[in-house]
Amino acid sequence: MEIVSLFSGCGGLDLGFIRAGFQLVWANEYDKEIWQTFEENHPSVFLDRRNILNIPSEEIPNCVGIVGGPPCRSWSEAGSRRGIQDKRGTLFYEYIRVLRDKQPLFFLAENVPGMLAPRHRGAYQEIINLFEDAGYNIKVETLNAMHYNVPQKRARVFFIGYQKNLKRLFRTPLPDFHIPTLRETIWDLKDTAIPARNGNKTNGKACSPSNHEFFVGGFSTIYLSRNRVRSWDQQSFTIQASGRHAPLHPQAAPMILVQKDQRIFDPNTPAPCRRLSIRECARIQTFPDTFSFDYTNLNSGYKMIGNAVPVNLAFRIAATIYRDLAPTNSSRDLEPTHDSVRQLQLEQF
Repeated sequence: MEIVSLFSGCGGLDLGFIRAGFQLVWANEYDKEIWQTFEENHPSVFLDRRNILNIPSEEIPNCVGIVGGPPCRSWSEAGSRRGIQDKRGTLFYEYIRVLRDKQPLFFLAENVPGMLAPRHRGAYQEIINLFEDAGYNIKVETLNAMHYNVPQKRARVFFIGYQKNLKRLFRTPLPDFHIPTLRETIWDLKDTAIPARNGNKTNGKACSPSNHEFFVGGFSTIYLSRNRVRSWDQQSFTIQASGRHAPLHPQAAPMILVQKDQRIFDPNTPAPCRRLSIRECARIQTFPDTFSFDYTNLNSGYKMIGNAVPVNLAFRIAATIYRDLAPTNSSRDLEPTHDSVRQLQLEQF
């Protein structure tokens, strides 16, 4: 079953769908810093590098599904919070334009929970209406990646729609009983990370495994306003799209709260206080070590990984969709699902 990807980034969401049995045939990404990474890791996929505003729908292949995550910073608590009023927020309309014109059997659009904030209620309802008017039954889910074999607390919103003539809704994947820890995920990497070169430039092939290097530099007062250290037997904080704001490695001693919104490192503990490396962040986002990230400045590497959908979470969602669309296919061991995570309603606001 062939799919296309919009706002593809480095392809974490895409990789999850490929693992579930879908064939990615076309992708679109406008950020030139990502192009080489995507093409090296998805060599058989055509990458359209144009701005989505300049891509006519008829130039996009027909497909069974469309997946993607329109830029989310406009909706984020950490971003401008202007939502649909921001030019990045309006890219949601471009996603819907392509969906309406191509009419695949399903779509998935991912974003941050901030778009469900009361101040965005009107925009949220408008988006739902547009999806429905395009011919889809919509399920809106807030899923935390840690419940789907991802060692990270990371909540995201997913809009998943099936064509109305299918007469069904997406069914929430069962959460896992076991939640992986940092010890299970990155312990073997603890002693081999290397610091970035001057100006946070990459060490290139000197890294083993690839991309196992970390951002260096001071910690801002904003960074030190809250805890940034998780222990080995916990899950990571959300991996963000910034090297400066990467979580600290679990070797670091617990941070000490000295007053409201101000923490310090324990001066009596010699434990290193380095940030997680790019490869460690990629592991936490469940990218395989064979997935290589190309960049000159380390911040670009952190950005690609932090903006991605965790691969394992993408797989669990994709596996459910695959089975819904191909219920007689018994060649894949796809997980059972139920509606344990209820559909979000406007009454939440």
